[in-house]
Amino acid sequence: MPAAKPFAFVCGADDFLVGRLGRERFDSLVAEAGADEFSREIISGFAGNMGEVEIAVNRLRESIQTVPMFGGRRVVWLKDVNFLADTVTGRAEGTLKLVEDLQALLERTNPAETAVLITAAPVDRRRSFPKWCEKNAECTLIGGDGEGAAEALAGVVLAEARTLGVSFEPDALQLLLAKVGTNTRLLIAETHKLATYAVEGATITEAQVGELTPNVAEGDFFEAAEAFFSGDLRWTLAALQRHFFAGGDARPVISSLQNRNRLLLQVRALLDAGDVRVGLRGLDGLPRAQAAYAAHFTGATEKSSYHLFTQNPWYLGKLAGGAKLPALRRLIDNQQEFVAAFEEIIARPREQEAVLRDVAVRCLSTA
Repeated sequence: MPAAKPFAFVCGADDFLVGRLGRERFDSLVAEAGADEFSREIISGFAGNMGEVEIAVNRLRESIQTVPMFGGRRVVWLKDVNFLADTVTGRAEGTLKLVEDLQALLERTNPAETAVLITAAPVDRRRSFPKWCEKNAECTLIGGDGEGAAEALAGVVLAEARTLGVSFEPDALQLLLAKVGTNTRLLIAETHKLATYAVEGATITEAQVGELTPNVAEGDFFEAAEAFFSGDLRWTLAALQRHFFAGGDARPVISSLQNRNRLLLQVRALLDAGDVRVGLRGLDGLPRAQAAYAAHFTGATEKSSYHLFTQNPWYLGKLAGGAKLPALRRLIDNQQEFVAAFEEIIARPREQEAVLRDVAVRCLSTA
């Protein structure tokens, strides 16, 4: 029988997911050890500077070395560790030395006497300590990397839906992820809201997500943008009228149009080059295109309309396949019109609706 690992290590990019799994693991360890309130301790590992890192490591050392008042096994949780990330504090020479001390402390820990749990988010997995943990601890990486991160978020939503007695249509789940993004707390809150609306046993539809879920991640789900890129001039003009009647401003609409147009420019170029095609599950061939062209971008990891490969493939396929995709020349002309519109609303601040109506007519009447 293999020897017990000296401690448990839970890490990932999402602090909510890591914290939730950490709580479940801590409760499990407490139950296994039969630890009362005097035999368990939770220590904050959140540090804003090297001094706070030292305090956290020293507190963990003291807790591990403490003898239980009534005997038995102790359970110690170092939670919310953030000094293992690629940050100013995490890169500091003093912090790196303290992490070495932490590793030495964990190597000497006797799991029969003290169950130690560490949860950390985010973590720079290129460093030696996380690599050492993967080999020497009960290590759990939650959330994955790259495409795996999106799959992990989808898994969280589906698991939450199961507990609420509902399910998602495949496209409904993808739309929820595209609209909310990587905000796990908001994803769970939206799942609860949709489940309440759908009632127990129902299947949440794409239409329900579109109607009830706010547009947090992409920022370009404005009705005017949807109407404009559908090529429907009448709908676009009506959407603009509703936007300004409700007291809206022109700038977010123009930004929305620009963001969508930038993505479509990149999609159009890849389609014309034969690198991708619109498929049932989004843009087919996108991973190959990313391998071929990612070097031409500057390494952005956050979602950006300037960087096609930071986007959800399903969302890109939805944009490209939702209506007839304009020609590259038309998309370039659109972008120039949007830039000119920004300049024009500065000169005509009281005529913002008229400026955007003129843009819509010029772009869509010649599309």
